[in-house]
Amino acid sequence: MKTIVKKLSAILAVLGMTFGVTSVAQADGYGKQQVVYHVNYDNGKRQGGALRNAQNHINAVGAENLDLRVVMHGKGLSMLLLPEEAEHTKLPVGNATDKQQAAIENLKKQGVTFKVCANTLRGKKIDIDQLYDAEAASDVVPSGVAEIAKLQGKGFSYLRP
Repeated sequence: MKTIVKKLSAILAVLGMTFGVTSVAQADGYGKQQVVYHVNYDNGKRQGGALRNAQNHINAVGAENLDLRVVMHGKGLSMLLLPEEAEHTKLPVGNATDKQQAAIENLKKQGVTFKVCANTLRGKKIDIDQLYDAEAASDVVPSGVAEIAKLQGKGFSYLRP
């Protein structure tokens, strides 16, 4: 009986050390991540905060370990709307200032993609040329909310910074 107890104790100790080392190693590294950031608000400071969150996310995980998509719809398109273009649309403000543009450009260089809702473009009377660095062929999705749902279905984590 003592032999069985000793053997079981040894096995449990080995398992404990093995799983302990594994959990510590996993806690130290974030691994590969797929994340969608949802932006549907026009507060410039909050949008700037979302861009800083994205950069901090990259800094923590590493650009090579992160597939980050920013999906904008509704008032969120103001993130890319040039300030001088707002009066020609149904959005109250354009937040694509020089500082915002520089942050977006830097994120794009690190692999972040920005997706624009086609429904919002139509509804808010925005032409793709009024948006900072957006291309109709690659950056416009039929529906912002449907795009978010599709990405979640593919395993992307949802964040609304």
